[in-house]
Amino acid sequence: MTPETIMDLAHQALIMTGLIAAPMLIVSLLAGLVIGMLQAATQIHEATLSFIPKMLLLVWTLFAVGPWMIHMLMDFTREIYARIPAMVG
Repeated sequence: MTPETIMDLAHQALIMTGLIAAPMLIVSLLAGLVIGMLQAATQIHEATLSFIPKMLLLVWTLFAVGPWMIHMLMDFTREIYARIPAMVG
């Protein structure tokens, strides 16, 4: 196994991590921004007002894009398993 192979595998893993995490992070960021603006406008600074809507949106997002995330991870895992003989030999 060459250093180039390891770096290529690490690069693909980092890209896959970003793709898998992006939907959840984007929804959390947008929800936090909207809730923060509402809290600033109403001057109500209660922790549960930001926590509960974020959690509900994240659960909804997980149900919406969860199958896609699992499909991407399964494809990536299959690709790695298919490359094992070339890496070892």
